[in-house]
Amino acid sequence: MTTARIGMVNFINTAPLYVIWQQRVKRTDWQVVEGAPSTLNRMLCNNELDLGFVSSHEYGANPHLYRVLDGLSISATGPVGSVFLFSGIAPQELSGRLVGLSAQSQTSNALVKIILEEFLGVTPCYAINKDNGNRHDVVAQLAIGDEALRLQQQGDFPFCLDLSHVWQQHTGLPFVFAVWAVRDDFFRRHEQTVHEIRRELLFCIEEGKKVLPAVCRQVAPRIPMDVESCRRYLSGIEYDLSPRKLLALELFFDYLIRRGELPAAALPVSLV
Repeated sequence: MTTARIGMVNFINTAPLYVIWQQRVKRTDWQVVEGAPSTLNRMLCNNELDLGFVSSHEYGANPHLYRVLDGLSISATGPVGSVFLFSGIAPQELSGRLVGLSAQSQTSNALVKIILEEFLGVTPCYAINKDNGNRHDVVAQLAIGDEALRLQQQGDFPFCLDLSHVWQQHTGLPFVFAVWAVRDDFFRRHEQTVHEIRRELLFCIEEGKKVLPAVCRQVAPRIPMDVESCRRYLSGIEYDLSPRKLLALELFFDYLIRRGELPAAALPVSLV
């Protein structure tokens, strides 16, 4: 048996997939490691994982290391509900002001810069700091995942920009926050194992959709949020990588290449 070290995002946005995986998959040779996207990015890059959900940006930054599993993503068409720029002033007024970025996601940090600078035409200053919430000079804060869900429920900010929604408004496309990446060296040695894991993931996604209310009852207390709000939120999370989403991903990479933030080798995306 081939041991596979698998990275799983530990936000509730993976619950429709991961709850079923935990119930169904009992393979001792498939070792799941949970973590925030930034943690999984680092581990996959450092060969501490073989495959897993990572920030889309991580693939684009190191395309020579990875392949992307076809048909799998964490994405949204329109509002995603858990990637927000929370601001005390209108986003159009953020030029020269300090925006706090997230220590948890490269993709969302890159996306908020595109939205502010390319779409809204403002030039803020940025800081990545886990304690941004305690800094008085930070007037807007990017938050993702479960933290964003909690901040949205608290309602302390007059302006809440759903980044996926803004991206769709300006491009007409969905947004791909995370891809399922496999290290190229692992794929070359264990292609059959990778495809077996991919089949299990796709099966778990379909099964999770069928029992979404039960999944929500299980995970909603983690935020905490009510079950119906959780159902609405998770109903908007998508896990496919359709041709349209691949187009959106490559447009995102194209922006970042032109901004000098990704290598040209990020395009085209290498699917398996």
